[in-house]
Amino acid sequence: MNPARLVAIDRPEAPPLSISARLRGQLVYFLTPPGSAGIPELREDELWFAKDEVARWFDEGVIYLVSPLDSANATEVELSDEQEALVTWLHKQGVQHVRVVE
Repeated sequence: MNPARLVAIDRPEAPPLSISARLRGQLVYFLTPPGSAGIPELREDELWFAKDEVARWFDEGVIYLVSPLDSANATEVELSDEQEALVTWLHKQGVQHVRVVE
């Protein structure tokens, strides 16, 4: 089985990024919520990553996760190597809008 790939819609010259099934399931940690200001309407297989958030993750090497059981507090989680590769690709390629190709 071939791994999923992220293909940049807003930066078509960027090389696709292959991702594991595990990272595919973790993409929700990084997404900008649909309906947020400045986000175009997305197809089912499209995702949006806000540049300012990507820059923060890139600089800090962590993400902040909010538990559905305790929405008042966020937990700082260090990026795994694969998550870091994703963030680096998004940041260095200037990508925000991607399509997931299975």
